[in-house]
Amino acid sequence: MKNVFFIGISGIGMSALAKIMINRGYQVFGSDLQVKKTTLELESLGAKIFSSHQASNIDGMDIVVCSSAIKPDNAEYSSALANSIPIIKRGELLAQLLNEKNGIAVAGTHGKTTTSSMLGAVILDLDPTIVVGGIVPEIGSNAKFGTSEYFVAEADESDNSFLYLEPCYSIITNVEADHLENHGCFENIKESFKKFMSQTKDLVLANKDCQNLSAISSAYENIVTYSTETQDADIYAKNIEVKNGKFVYEVVLNGENLGEFKLSIPGKHNVSNSLGVIYLALKFGVELENLKEKLEKFKGAKRRYDIIHDNNIKIIDDYAHHPTEIRATLQAAKNVETGSITAIFQPHRFSRVKFLLDEFKGVFDQADRVVLLPVYSAGEQNSFNVTLGELAEKIGKDGIAIFEDSNQVKDMVKNGEKGSVFIFMGAGDISSMAYRISDEIKGEA
Repeated sequence: MKNVFFIGISGIGMSALAKIMINRGYQVFGSDLQVKKTTLELESLGAKIFSSHQASNIDGMDIVVCSSAIKPDNAEYSSALANSIPIIKRGELLAQLLNEKNGIAVAGTHGKTTTSSMLGAVILDLDPTIVVGGIVPEIGSNAKFGTSEYFVAEADESDNSFLYLEPCYSIITNVEADHLENHGCFENIKESFKKFMSQTKDLVLANKDCQNLSAISSAYENIVTYSTETQDADIYAKNIEVKNGKFVYEVVLNGENLGEFKLSIPGKHNVSNSLGVIYLALKFGVELENLKEKLEKFKGAKRRYDIIHDNNIKIIDDYAHHPTEIRATLQAAKNVETGSITAIFQPHRFSRVKFLLDEFKGVFDQADRVVLLPVYSAGEQNSFNVTLGELAEKIGKDGIAIFEDSNQVKDMVKNGEKGSVFIFMGAGDISSMAYRISDEIKGEA
């Protein structure tokens, strides 16, 4: 196998694997309708990328890689089938690469990108391979090709592709209902996580504070638990405080107090995320004081409480789109921000809003103001008859506003009082809006 073709190569997950394959000496080709930063980066590394999907693009290819979002009627996909060119899913390729190494897979409904990025950052001196769903500032990319035995990856449960993985170690942050358009029901999700745990060869690090996860992990012997809520765990955090905008806490591992740790990224949920990272980093031989220093310097992955403007007003870009993520992000903001907080939320997928509608109740309570934007469909039709009015009513926040376009958002942000904080939240294209508004404000300054 020499020539590898990625359908939809510029996506955050696909581009990461494409970079790894280039570094492994393969000729990488791909197609994508959008030109992104990842597109340009891959081209600079030697990839040939087509701006349209055509059957002729895959002439001479040895294998075709696609994500679960690619439909069978895609011209390249159907041509590969007709010409007997092997087709594998992105998750299968990731598994082939990770399973041959000392693989560490980070799974969970929330927190995967932050936790895997954090782990990659603190063991960077061990020269790991890293594949995550976000840009890690320490490496300036979503991927790093390493020469050591360690391979850190984010494990995607949305389409069950994480079941291709057979890691030596796994961290599971939580288990909740999401992606029900794929899984059908929550019981199916729990069964998938059980199977994932059974496929982990050495140790599973499980968040004991998640009741769903605790219930399904209790039957497994190779479990290490972590907690911010109880001291009845293998590793736990205590005396958690916010000092000078940082989270400060003590960590106890198997009864031994490891002293004080500091996190520059906000939120108790990130203290929780750090515990599995601390356990594995120490197990892999990272020196304690070095570990503490790297954790304090960790700034988080892009789009995870990403401060993109901080001059008179503050603009924050955040990926939160599930009710649990939104609540955690706003609680973190309330802990560290001093100005009024406006949450600008772009719901993601009609199916998610419909399936999780009841869970949106109260999640924006820590915000001073809430603005709802039209649903980012991600290709779905609104067969669920979802309305923003229904979502606003369920959220139950006084004064909630519904904006139809970005100009209304821009006017609101530009007229914000000094010290105001605007958090752009969602998994769609709201990030582009946040950057565009930030750039306009900077240009007028």
